[in-house]
Amino acid sequence: MGLILTKKHLTAFHNHLLREEKSCHTIEKYLRDAGAFFLYAAGRELTKELTVAYKKSLETAYAVSSVNSMLAGVNCLLRFLGLRELQVKTLRSQRQIFCREENELTKAEYLRLLEASKGQGRLNLVLQTICGTGIRISELRFFTVEAVRRGEISVCCKSKTRRILIPGKLKALLLAHAKARGISSGSIFITRSGKPLDRSNIWAQMKRLCAAAGVSPAKVFPHNLRKLFARTFYAMEKDIAKLADILGHGSIETTRIYIMTTGTEHRRRMERLGLVI
Repeated sequence: MGLILTKKHLTAFHNHLLREEKSCHTIEKYLRDAGAFFLYAAGRELTKELTVAYKKSLETAYAVSSVNSMLAGVNCLLRFLGLRELQVKTLRSQRQIFCREENELTKAEYLRLLEASKGQGRLNLVLQTICGTGIRISELRFFTVEAVRRGEISVCCKSKTRRILIPGKLKALLLAHAKARGISSGSIFITRSGKPLDRSNIWAQMKRLCAAAGVSPAKVFPHNLRKLFARTFYAMEKDIAKLADILGHGSIETTRIYIMTTGTEHRRRMERLGLVI
């Protein structure tokens, strides 16, 4: 009889991801994907037929990109279990050349969010720090008083270290905030108890700005600030390799997703070709 997936396997998988030094976000996602597969398997023997059937069940419920993302976690689990022969292929799809406008945050909307958060000093500064440097929200903890004074942040993520230069205006704002809060050393973005800001708290606070800023809640989340930085930087510099380094991407293909224009902008560029008279 073949292997039957149990909760002990999921725990061992979790420990494996920790040993591999995967990022917290990756571990959380892979465990979520593995958990969904565990519920689908429901005590049945793991076979190729079962994994293919699971893939088909995902196809009927999710978009291609979501299916492929979920299969990545399941395939990682199967490799860990020594069951590479049960892995399934991801779905093929044509690369998108423009993004959905209803999901992308514009610079004008970002500025409205800043205006709406003026009375919330720390949140306003969090927005400017993420959008002004292109960092991941999990990297806020690297913004210490000492590093900001140097004007340079060293971010350690996914076994890699990269340097982030802080713009002069942002440096002044960060140091002023630290001084006002009585923070003389260590992380600048902390709670009243001294712990690093929690991702979920920042997310919730951002969502509460939407009504006052007149911005769709679907557009307001930390990662969209990072993507706005990417699009703005690329529009000015046209250097995708440098942008990939700044964002900490291992592949330029990932960076391409960040800099896609909206359908409206893509249509405008096509019209400027002057090929339809």
